[in-house]
Amino acid sequence: MTLRLWIPLAAFMFQGACATTKNTGPVVAVPSLGAEDSAGAIRAAEEVGAAHNPEAALHLQLAKEQFEQARRLTSPDDRPASTRLLLRARADADLSLALTRENASKLEAQAALEKVKTLNDSLQQNN
Repeated sequence: MTLRLWIPLAAFMFQGACATTKNTGPVVAVPSLGAEDSAGAIRAAEEVGAAHNPEAALHLQLAKEQFEQARRLTSPDDRPASTRLLLRARADADLSLALTRENASKLEAQAALEKVKTLNDSLQQNN
């Protein structure tokens, strides 16, 4: 019973000790979360086939251009502009993904309607 109490207490104390240690090493730039989000959204749109839908392909291309432009802005003064470009890239990639999925859903619905029409026609011919 006491072991059950000591293990979480020890883990909590160890975590607190690690959180308070000073890091005196060099400062390393952490990759921007916005860049990872944007790149992931662009990859998702490409994998779904956004390049095959003209409207989705346009937004995918815009997302890629905005992402590349944001990557070129490396100065600390350019960080707000880079963040805005990454947000726009993410939004365009998400829109491209949504348009591609919408188009796929429309095609599936049309195919289902055609199948229903075919079945109705065959039933009417049998009666």
